[in-house]
This record gives sequence, C-alpha cells and structure tokens, in this order.
Amino acid sequence: MANSNVQIHPPSEKKTLWAWLIGTFFGAGLLKPGPGTYGSISAVLLWFAAAHSLHPAPLPFAIGTAIAAVIATLIGIPAATIVARESGREDPGHVVIDEVAGQLIALIAIPADWQHAAISLVLFRAFDILKPPPIRQLERLHGGTGIMLDDVGAGLFALAIAQLIHLRF
Repeated sequence: MANSNVQIHPPSEKKTLWAWLIGTFFGAGLLKPGPGTYGSISAVLLWFAAAHSLHPAPLPFAIGTAIAAVIATLIGIPAATIVARESGREDPGHVVIDEVAGQLIALIAIPADWQHAAISLVLFRAFDILKPPPIRQLERLHGGTGIMLDDVGAGLFALAIAQLIHLRF
C-alpha cells in the first residue's frame, strides 16, 4: 500500500455504510498495527472454519474458495473506490477487502490444514508487501480497481508458490 498516505482530497463527512463494512471487512481494517495482516488473517480463519465445519471434498472446496475470491473482488472494487474517495486517500490502509480477496486466491486448492494455511498467509503477505513486477504496476490502476488488483496479483503469485511447495513436499 505504497499510496496509503497520499491524500487526494479532504475526507468526506458522509460515510457509505455498506462500502465501509465491506471495505474494512467488518472492521478488521480498523485494527492496528498492520490492518492488511488482520484482513488476511480474517480470510484464513473464515476459510479454515468453513473447511473444518463443512468437511467438503477438496475439489468443491477449491471451487468454493475461488468463487468467494471472485465475489470479494467484484464487491471490493466499488467498495474500495467509495471508501478511498470518502477517506480522501488513494489507497487507504483501512481498506482490507483487497487482502481478503488476495488471501482467498492464495488458499485455492491447498490442503485445509494449519500448516498449508500458514504458508499461504506468509507467502501472500510477502508478495503483497514486496509487490514484485507486475504486481506494482497493477497498483497504479485507477480507484478500487488498482486497490484490489495488486492484491489479486499477490494472491496468484502466492497460490503458484504454495502449489509448488505442496507438490514438492
């Protein structure tokens, strides 16, 4: 979130409730320090709870995780755009729906155990923070699209490396 401190205009007095609930992932983004990590951990905990309460077969669970990631991304783009505008910042740190979507992508098709979930979390956070090319370029897209898509890219990188680790060990 390199642009989180760039103020684009004064913050708005008006807050769009649905956008703030989604954008902050029900308040996880308001936690300090490291709101992005709280967003990622929230996604992992929900994924893990779903895996262990529903006991789905691996393929349907992977498909469900992918669908959840797509839904988070599609809802996150307008929510992030609104929260950024109302915050007066290009990429406010309290918007963490992007971390939720990216983390869900990183969790697609990995075994539903704490070891693989932890690897996925560490990989996603590393790619999200370091933003290797072309992830950094995605961040430059306008509004909620840029806010969301750099984390989608980080999630895809983390997914690829997590799959390689899983296949290797």
